[in-house]
Amino acid sequence: MQDAIVIGGGFYGSMIALYLMKVRGFKTVTLIEREAVLLNRASYNNQARVHNGYHYPRSFTTAFRSRVNLPRFVKDYPDAVVRNFTKLYAIARNNSKVTAKQFERFCHEIGAQLESAPPAMMKLFEPRLIDSVYLTQEYAFNSRQLAGEAKRELDDAGVEVLLETRVKSIHQRGHDALSVIYAHGGEETERVTRYVFNCTYSGLNQFTGDFPGTRTKLKHELTEMALVDMPDELKELGVTVMDGPFFSMMPFPARELHTLSHVRYTPHMQWNDEPDQDPYERLESYDRATRVDRMIRDVARYMAPVAKVKYVDSLFEVKTILVKNEGDDGRPILFEQHPQLPHCYSVLGGKIDNIFDVLEKLDAEPIH
Repeated sequence: MQDAIVIGGGFYGSMIALYLMKVRGFKTVTLIEREAVLLNRASYNNQARVHNGYHYPRSFTTAFRSRVNLPRFVKDYPDAVVRNFTKLYAIARNNSKVTAKQFERFCHEIGAQLESAPPAMMKLFEPRLIDSVYLTQEYAFNSRQLAGEAKRELDDAGVEVLLETRVKSIHQRGHDALSVIYAHGGEETERVTRYVFNCTYSGLNQFTGDFPGTRTKLKHELTEMALVDMPDELKELGVTVMDGPFFSMMPFPARELHTLSHVRYTPHMQWNDEPDQDPYERLESYDRATRVDRMIRDVARYMAPVAKVKYVDSLFEVKTILVKNEGDDGRPILFEQHPQLPHCYSVLGGKIDNIFDVLEKLDAEPIH
């Protein structure tokens, strides 16, 4: 019987597998991932932003945790962090859920660096629609670089990694043992383990057997993150206009492009989580017709140079949030130990830097 099986080879699953080996002293840990490489789903198909709190003015806790976690992420993965751009946050005159004064007060409360943007940058925005523009301190990460570092760390720690392998079911086997049934190349295999860590993001509740599902209700969104080539005057910038039905543009270092997301057009559909509806199968069958034209047209009203961006590609993915937070900025972690399967944990986080909150939770658990 081995010590632990971690299901899901995204950033969270990879870091938990490393934690179990390096911090908790486990001897045999297996990481199972359904894709052909690690960090290939939600860890890649996102805005590649290392948050510093600015994005969450309606959730102090989420913002403050970002402020705490950003320097830890930068310290642990300096080669994956990209800082060679200027990050601007702007407040719209109409329909924003926070005013400029509220945003300034919020940044002061969480200790986030903030100053008025210089006139040359202010001129990029339409003054009739934008109230204030601020220089901030926020970074991006290179997801491919991060995946390479994670793989090297896992190899060095002796974590067994099974790729292109899908877990089917989880079962109780006596008081202190669980079994995991997984499929690879058409063949099913059973492994017995002391602990299971379910880090499959949108696939958290897609197991049969004795797995009870999460108590916390989940909601899925099928999203489109457009990848664009910026005109020269915007290449060295990241921009977020907030807070409400607006947009964000960030460098995407893995492709040397920018992401463009729009609160109205990035979500293509949404649905409540159900155990018999695999979100990833829904994604695979979706026609993926881009909405980038609508994104660009609306964003160009606020920043005229955006009309000159060149569309390159779109990243389609399933984004999963906790139902209780769909109406606010909160992005807490989901961390559940299942009473029916006492050595089975389910974990979900909305941001890459939330991993440190997960590890703090694990520190408090009596796992050995």
